[in-house]
Amino acid sequence: MRLPVRPPFRLDFTVDALRRLAANAVDLDGGDGTFYRAMRDRHGAAMVAMRSGNAGSIEVRATGRDAERWLPAVRRLLGTNADLRDWYERSAKIPWLQPLSQLLAGLKPPRYPTLWEACAHAIVFQQISIHAGAAIMRRLVEALGEEVVAGNLRGRIFPEPARWLAASEEVLRGAGLSANKTAHLRSAASAFADGSMSEERLEALTTDEAAAALCTIRGIGPWSAAVALLRGMGRLDVFPLRDSGVARSLAHAGGGGLEDALETLGPVRGMLYFHLLLARLHVPAPQPARRSLRSKRA
Repeated sequence: MRLPVRPPFRLDFTVDALRRLAANAVDLDGGDGTFYRAMRDRHGAAMVAMRSGNAGSIEVRATGRDAERWLPAVRRLLGTNADLRDWYERSAKIPWLQPLSQLLAGLKPPRYPTLWEACAHAIVFQQISIHAGAAIMRRLVEALGEEVVAGNLRGRIFPEPARWLAASEEVLRGAGLSANKTAHLRSAASAFADGSMSEERLEALTTDEAAAALCTIRGIGPWSAAVALLRGMGRLDVFPLRDSGVARSLAHAGGGGLEDALETLGPVRGMLYFHLLLARLHVPAPQPARRSLRSKRA
């Protein structure tokens, strides 16, 4: 199948922003420009493959019957319909950001298939490094996620809330979760499982209202709510403040004046989060300035 994409679009940049690190056990890089994800809906499980096509499109393949049913999930996953003209106009007004925006032109805002997945990631990654969070999440997915096999490829479906609730304390703690995060994940899973929290409920709310609703779940604060709304619902008007990696990413990108940048970016400030994330992958680290040495005569 071919899925039209609103230009500009770069599949590699968008997938990098979704995966974050190679340790990701759900979003798989085939190594030949093809991106894979195992998914499940009410009709069953499938391995879905995506790669760049011609004339502004994505080639999509899927195992099983009625493969067309996965196209809406791919649109969501890769942000193919996102209109980012406002981002390019606003980012061009920020001297340090304009080169990064141009370098990463084609990056779309990726979204997890479900808000639950976004919330689970936000909780696991709280107050630890991205590498530590990715390692813990990989172990959790391998322990709880359903395996889908397609040829030589083995993928894992991100576990639904019921699987987290059914998992033993030993399994969750054994993957590296603290006691608090185990309780927080169970609390969030319970909210999604019983329907007291859902994407449909938040869809009609303003971003501030949706963030406040998410913060009623034990273990989700302002930072986690912002990450969940950005990565789970595509709310580009949020930026996860007090993120442990933002300062380092800003320094890596040669940026400064975060508050002024967020004010200028306004309703598309969330795109800055993805650009700072990819800056470490695609922008060479700045070299420290050399200090001139003056020879002294004895």
